[in-house]
Amino acid sequence: MGSEGRRIEILTDVSFSLNRGERVALVGESGSGKSVTGRAIMRLDNTIRLQGSIYFDGRDILSLPEEKMAGLRGDQISMVFQDPLTALDPLKTIGYQVAEPLRIRGVGRREARARVLEILEELQIPNARSRMRAYPHEFSGGMRQRVVLAMALINNPSLLIADEPTTALDVRVQAQVLRILEEVTRERGLATLFITHDLGVVSSFADRALVMYSGTVVESASTQEMLGSPCHPYTVGLIGASPRMNGPIEPLVALPGTPPHPSERPTGCPFFPRCPLAVEKCKVLPPELLPVGPGHTVACHVVHDRITSGERHADS
Repeated sequence: MGSEGRRIEILTDVSFSLNRGERVALVGESGSGKSVTGRAIMRLDNTIRLQGSIYFDGRDILSLPEEKMAGLRGDQISMVFQDPLTALDPLKTIGYQVAEPLRIRGVGRREARARVLEILEELQIPNARSRMRAYPHEFSGGMRQRVVLAMALINNPSLLIADEPTTALDVRVQAQVLRILEEVTRERGLATLFITHDLGVVSSFADRALVMYSGTVVESASTQEMLGSPCHPYTVGLIGASPRMNGPIEPLVALPGTPPHPSERPTGCPFFPRCPLAVEKCKVLPPELLPVGPGHTVACHVVHDRITSGERHADS
């Protein structure tokens, strides 16, 4: 909703699938629509008008009444947010808060306590039994994030949406949390949508990556394919602007300009004003997300034209 009361389109034709046990990263810079996509799946923001369909386990959850959707949240679909401190009540113990989703489902106190202890130990929180009586301020940032993850997993959901869960952590702690998250999701066969702007996180965690720009998906591929053979000019620029730990030391190449405000999105390709390869039709025609190889789709006129002519990459 705009400041003058008019509706503004935040997401456009966002379409993807997520299979059981698969870890998919939703990648893009700030304002690309990543977090809005996650919140839309959870139906957490009633100021956003959703159109289309979101199918979960064969049901269109956009058509569900709120009371049934509330039954899915925290039970079959869970979400972890960026800042664990704001997600936790400073006046209640960790054990009480992790057990809350169980109490809502009518689980008895003894069983709830046993399950809380089990999930805290699974997430490798030291001295889990005694730490159940501790408060959020007594935990480090990394441990608080594990607690929030425990709250999300306590009801054994089928889908986990993780919105930049490691951004506020230092690199060492980030690696620990990612390793634990990878182990837990693999062992549980949990489908995971991991929202991030960090390509290093993508490479170490995700099976597949979707790149978003200005509210739309511009490229989708396996993580290996995406990072090794990017096609969309924005993906190429995003990777070029990211620091690398191996290889020769080279200056980072920043993408010129800034993403458009949703109310000022171009008529054609949203990346057109910043694209080094743009041609005239990019200005007026929105590109379709089309296949360029097995499991690899790209929304770019230039890439599609080059493939038609026998080329492939849109390296700038």
